[in-house]
Amino acid sequence: MSMDSKANDPMLSKLESVCSDLKSLLQTSVSMETSLGKMDKKFDDIQETLTMASKRVAPLQSLSIAAKALDTRIHRAVSPALALLDSFKHSEALQGKLLELSSKLSNCKSPKRRAKTLIKYVDCVDKLNLAIDSISQEGEPAIQKLQEVVEFLSRTKATDQYRAHRLRDTLVTLKALYESEVDAMRFDGLLDEALLNLQDEYESILQQLRHRNLGEAADDSPDEIVASDLGSEAEVEVLRRISQTLAANDCLDICIDIFVKVRYRRAAKALMRLNPDYLRNYTPEEIDEMEWESLETSITLWILHFELAVKTVFVSEKNLCNKVLGNIMDGVIWPECFVKIADKIMAVFFRFGEGVARSNKEPQKLFKLLDMFDSLEKLKIEFAKIFEGEAGADICSRFRELEKLLVHASTKVFWEFGLKIEGNQDGLPPPRDGSVPKLVRYAINYLKYLATDAYSTSMAKVLRTEQIWKAGILSKPETEENLLKDAISNVMEALQRNVESKRSRYKDKVLPYVFAMNTYWYIYMRTRNTELGKILGEKYMKKNYKVVAEESAYLYQKQAWGALVRLLDKEETGRLNKEGIGVLLRGKVEAFMKGFDEISVRHRSSYSIPEVDLRGQIKEATINLVVPAYTEFLNTYSSVLQVKSYRSPESIEELLGQIFDSSDRTGDRKLAVSRRDLKDRSEGRNSVSVERSRDMKDFRRILSTTS
Repeated sequence: MSMDSKANDPMLSKLESVCSDLKSLLQTSVSMETSLGKMDKKFDDIQETLTMASKRVAPLQSLSIAAKALDTRIHRAVSPALALLDSFKHSEALQGKLLELSSKLSNCKSPKRRAKTLIKYVDCVDKLNLAIDSISQEGEPAIQKLQEVVEFLSRTKATDQYRAHRLRDTLVTLKALYESEVDAMRFDGLLDEALLNLQDEYESILQQLRHRNLGEAADDSPDEIVASDLGSEAEVEVLRRISQTLAANDCLDICIDIFVKVRYRRAAKALMRLNPDYLRNYTPEEIDEMEWESLETSITLWILHFELAVKTVFVSEKNLCNKVLGNIMDGVIWPECFVKIADKIMAVFFRFGEGVARSNKEPQKLFKLLDMFDSLEKLKIEFAKIFEGEAGADICSRFRELEKLLVHASTKVFWEFGLKIEGNQDGLPPPRDGSVPKLVRYAINYLKYLATDAYSTSMAKVLRTEQIWKAGILSKPETEENLLKDAISNVMEALQRNVESKRSRYKDKVLPYVFAMNTYWYIYMRTRNTELGKILGEKYMKKNYKVVAEESAYLYQKQAWGALVRLLDKEETGRLNKEGIGVLLRGKVEAFMKGFDEISVRHRSSYSIPEVDLRGQIKEATINLVVPAYTEFLNTYSSVLQVKSYRSPESIEELLGQIFDSSDRTGDRKLAVSRRDLKDRSEGRNSVSVERSRDMKDFRRILSTTS
């Protein structure tokens, strides 16, 4: 190949270029290898130098680490000690502030400003207590850590003796300060004095919280009796804060004792302004010895005062207890405190009520027992709400026991009343003049009063409660209306048996009918169109009393005047001469006049018809019976008799009027009834005037039949 062809070959040119590059690369690699060798040598030199330096610096590093550890240990011990010293300084500052506030309190007269100052005083006491607690809690750990450092330094000699000595002196001083000052600050210092001052302030404020005059509340209607708040918001807030502060300083027992003692006295004093002297007599024996008027007044006052105590005094005291002590121990304490305040006062009310319920079961006590029962029933829900929870369980139990005693006493009084009537235990013979006996008057007025709206509901409830207790809750007792009707019917039947018993004791032939007529008519007329009559029913009243009274009136006329009128019957005179006829007729007239005078004397002295309407009808019927028969007799035999020598029919009629008018005066003179009976008679006339006229017509019809 020629030179020109080589030069012109591009492939060959590329190979030559690559070869040249490879040579350059090999030369560069050789140069780098030489340089790397030099660098390895330098690194070895540096490594040798560093190793030597490290060996020389190692002791200094250990000293540095040890110094840092020692610094940390000392700092951990000294920091709590410094904090303890700061707490001492803070407590000292608070004590100074406490003295300043105490001085302000002694000079503060305005109630509002005094309350605000007291709040600040309580805040300062709380802060001082926290500071002392902080010192007490942090002191021993701080001293312990400082003591450990001192022992460490002494053992390891990690510092010079001068510094170790100063640290040891600090430990001794701090330890002595802690041991001597902490107990002194808590028990003998300003904190203790401040707590005593707070107790005095607490008692003073509680003394100032007074109930409103209960005499004014007693004049309100039962629905208007409401409790009033005790103290202003500022006073209650001060009391609440003081209570919490005393509780936080282990004075909770003292706080409760002060609260209960002061508030009990205040509540008792409020009730004493009502003059409840009657509560001094509470045993059944003492109750039995009391005059009835006095006992009746005492029971009325007891009902009023019991309601006032529950609705005003105890509600106010409960609210105050809740506001002042409600935040202590999660609200567990205040209900017990309230019950302690109320317990002794309620015990006085309960024992009087129990004494009345256990006393002799006299009939007149029934209405006051029902009043007591009704008042407890009305208060039951509110009472249970006021004394709710475990704390008030005993008081609620005694409330229920009193109610139970009143139920038993009321039913027993009523049943014994019926038994006394039936057993004729009034101790009196039947009235000599045949008038209505006092027992009947008393019993009817008694039952009428019981049947009024004021007592019928309570009596029915008492009877139903007693029946449920005897038969069990699962039994099906009678309705209250039926129970009351049956109970009153039993007494009415007992009264009827009593009347029949007295009626049978008369020896006079006429008096039993006068007595029955008076008594049964009185019962019927005093009962109809009243609540008692509605309970018994008109059919029952007519059958048992009206009909019997009408029959007795018929028999009275037959027995008293029938024989006298029969003397004037026509005789068979056909066999007698004129002189014999005259003798016979004169004998009849003389016998008539003699009998008339005897009956007149008996009516004036022995027979009485006190009821005006009844007496008027009896008089009219008697005149219609006697006067026509006498007139007819005189007219028939006027030719034989010297009519002018005998009493005229008009004089006989006038004498009959005088007989019954004198009976009116006798009855009025002999009638002795209670004030309640007199009131009942007046009310009875007004309430049944229309019906009575109709009944008197019925009487007139029966008496005319007799004639």
